[in-house]
Amino acid sequence: MNVCLVSCWRSSHFCILSLVISLLFGRTKCVELTFELEDNSKQCFFEDLSKGTKATLEYQVISGGRYDVDCYVEDQDGLKLYQEKRKQYDSHEWEATKNTTYQICFSNEFSTITHKVVYFDFSVGSEKPIVDSMDRATALSLMETACANIHEASNKVVNFQTHFRLRESLSRTFAERLGNRVQLWSLIQLGIMVIVMVGQVMILRSFFANKMNVGRRTNT
Repeated sequence: MNVCLVSCWRSSHFCILSLVISLLFGRTKCVELTFELEDNSKQCFFEDLSKGTKATLEYQVISGGRYDVDCYVEDQDGLKLYQEKRKQYDSHEWEATKNTTYQICFSNEFSTITHKVVYFDFSVGSEKPIVDSMDRATALSLMETACANIHEASNKVVNFQTHFRLRESLSRTFAERLGNRVQLWSLIQLGIMVIVMVGQVMILRSFFANKMNVGRRTNT
């Protein structure tokens, strides 16, 4: 049985839950990873696929800049199966036409200032039935039906947890950036108010100083 390997970022409890569910119900080989992509850099991942094997890639930029990244998939001969530029999120599914090594690359070379945090989910192979009798044209027992329903519900829970975790991370990052901007703008406004206040005081003092000088000259 193949195990789904999970590498997490800021969500250790969800990682444990995903790994346990994968150990109990997993039948496909998959990688779920969140990594940091520095500015003006590229990161590639490699996977050996056999002919006729189906693979699915899903990715999303969690934070950084305009939440965009370049992504492409190519085989060992340099044939690009998928290529998109400055995408926030996307998915791609393909079937290997030969036994070769495929590489999945994420590029942030167009950015010279900001780094990105990218999440991607890579699945290989089709999911096998959890119950062997599901391959045969026979009716399932109540126990087999219950196992199949639990398996499907568990997969849905994992998918929902993943998408909600991504949405929570996006919202948190946006809120933090918005809070920093509001704080910076408040400090700028405070500085302007202090400068205006000091300027008004200086102007008023100059008016009274001029009147006092005029009065002294009149007395003399």
